[in-house]
Amino acid sequence: MKQFNEVYPNIQVEYEAVSDYENSLKLRMTTGDWGDICFIPAAVTKDKMGDYFIPLGDQATLDAIYNFIPDKSFGGQVYGICNGGNANGVAYNKRIWDEAGITSVPKTPEEFLEDLQKIKDKGEAIPLYTNFADSWCLGQWDSFIFGSATGDPEFRNKMPHMKDPFAKRDNGSGPYAVFYVMYEAVARGLVEDSPSSTDWESSKNRINKGEIATMVIGSWAVQQFKEAGDTPDDVRYMPFPISVDGTVYAGAGGNYAFGINKKSSQDNQIAAMVYVKWLLEASPMYKDEGSVPALKTGEMPDFLADFEGIELVSNAAAPEGEEALFDEVNNESEVGINTSNDPKAVIIESALKGTATFDELMDDWNAKWSKAQETLGVEVNQ
Repeated sequence: MKQFNEVYPNIQVEYEAVSDYENSLKLRMTTGDWGDICFIPAAVTKDKMGDYFIPLGDQATLDAIYNFIPDKSFGGQVYGICNGGNANGVAYNKRIWDEAGITSVPKTPEEFLEDLQKIKDKGEAIPLYTNFADSWCLGQWDSFIFGSATGDPEFRNKMPHMKDPFAKRDNGSGPYAVFYVMYEAVARGLVEDSPSSTDWESSKNRINKGEIATMVIGSWAVQQFKEAGDTPDDVRYMPFPISVDGTVYAGAGGNYAFGINKKSSQDNQIAAMVYVKWLLEASPMYKDEGSVPALKTGEMPDFLADFEGIELVSNAAAPEGEEALFDEVNNESEVGINTSNDPKAVIIESALKGTATFDELMDDWNAKWSKAQETLGVEVNQ
């Protein structure tokens, strides 16, 4: 704010800290009482964005300037611009991996699980930390099921029409492979002893020190891990361990998107646009946080150098008329991709207690997806 006011001294900015952001904002959306700018909650589907937020410009124009514009666009209009983004992968402590005798980054789920077992056998670190108690961390796994698991920028658009999208694939790719890693890591005892007692804040220092070997998290967290202890160079970032016909992909997605309140006064809306534009284009936050910049011309963070030879894949814009279709099927099915962490918690609890096999869980998700398609009258490609 201080840097902003050096350029725009007549615009006063106040921040409100909100815990349990998604649930709080979901309730406040209905009242209009949430200030002039917010991060658009995931609960606001694309077709409803115009009910709460002003349009910021047309999609074709802004897509040439900023990354991840399709994320919050509908009907050719843009209602939110992502606060930069991140590549999807796995944070790890390289010293711990090296000391376990691991000489190369794993490229398949089984290679990854075998490497975690080597770390466990070494006995110096928790192989994979789930952050189960901070349930939002479980939602990080959802981001891998699209580009990272398939290499297909259209996969998200295809899913509403797919029969059994969570079924096992012979080539070890797809959503099944992502959640298989989660389930098997827990079932094989490659995680912390008591998932219910994990702690996000302390985990930052622990991965820096090498008490934790690995965490599945967006690249936005890498800088926080580096700054949390005395050995920042030990903290590295690798792609999620899935290969598609021999090629490893990394999904790249936007962070929360800035939206401007439709119910704010015109003066406040104008001031909000100025501030958002400054944040996106002139503020130092992307360098500070080590995230993919909002501007397409922005400088990429150094940590992505470890992704050399890896293809970044962003979700393509949905076809006209189907902008909200994924959200509709996803919400109707209650599978909860990017909207609820409960289904991922069930995976961990089932693996921990042996109450359901992984295939049983995925069969249930496929059945719910099929039921949602039927309820909504969506054409299914066999």
